[in-house]
Amino acid sequence: MKWTKERPPVGQSDHEPELSDYQRAMRFRILAAPVVPLPDPWRPVFEYEYGVPVGGLLGIGFETDPDTGHDLVMVVSHDGHGLFDAVTGEKIARDRDPDDGDDGDDNCDPDPAQWCPGLGPIAGIRVRVAGLFGGGLHTAAGGGWRLEVVAPAWPNERVLLSRDGGLPHSGPHGERWWHIFHSNYSELRAAGFSPSGQTLAVATSSDLSLWTRAAGLSHSSDD
Repeated sequence: MKWTKERPPVGQSDHEPELSDYQRAMRFRILAAPVVPLPDPWRPVFEYEYGVPVGGLLGIGFETDPDTGHDLVMVVSHDGHGLFDAVTGEKIARDRDPDDGDDGDDNCDPDPAQWCPGLGPIAGIRVRVAGLFGGGLHTAAGGGWRLEVVAPAWPNERVLLSRDGGLPHSGPHGERWWHIFHSNYSELRAAGFSPSGQTLAVATSSDLSLWTRAAGLSHSSDD
């Protein structure tokens, strides 16, 4: 009688390593951590729990307002381009039907990271955009702040904020690290800090959430 070895399904390793006790403990710790508000000095820019709705959001990018010095957030979506003041939350510019670039191509270069022409106070400036088509935002900011995206229950991703060595999630939750966003209702597009380190952004396929540690904050409900 001839015996044949049963092969694993295509794409599955027959020697897939198991999680270590440490990895399992960390996974369970993250899964058990509820979403909590950001610590001082961070404050939400928008008054809504999930920021402002942006249907069909593709990506976001940062620039600086030449007049106020505030961080600006450029949002690219299927419905056009928008520009938010990241301190006040005001939508200061909107283009629902962006023109093609001078070379006849689309305004945004989709690979490997988007570049889109600015609008409003940053017209004429090319803004690098991170999101569906690649790219990335800063994951560290002055003061020891760090941001990490994890998926202990893939495909739902979680955004974790830490300070002064709180990664890999040492110390009590809510003291050195914080679970600040759970993308369990739409796809995460980008998460990170502005180049100035004054703004923290989380963008999903349906919403934009912003937090700031800059002075002069006033909530805006403009969507």
